Amino acid sequence: MNLQESGEMYLETILILSQQRAFVRSVDISEYMGYSKPSISRAVGILKNADYILVDKEGYITLTESGRAVAEKIYERHKGLTALLTRLGVSEQVAADDACKMEHVISDETFAALRSLAERLPEG
Repeated sequence: MNLQESGEMYLETILILSQQRAFVRSVDISEYMGYSKPSISRAVGILKNADYILVDKEGYITLTESGRAVAEKIYERHKGLTALLTRLGVSEQVAADDACKMEHVISDETFAALRSLAERLPEG
């Protein structure tokens, strides 16, 4: 399944929240992302049907293997692009905001080249 940007954002959010707390629920995602509960419910249903997440009877959400792979890839891009942009002199907030937009559309080849460039740049 070709996952849309919004689906990738939900998976990345679930990953981040799962690193911060023992359990992730729809309400946690709603609070973190600032989206309405109906929007979260719809997205959770889509991700569950596509086998990216599991939801147990208590409503706790976990990533499946494929969901975790997507989430980790997007989160790695987010962190890498944010770091590169800040090393280029972009403010932390703007760098994070721009990385969030770029992480979903950049090719693997281009990301690898940017990561290699970032490794060669002096610390800012």
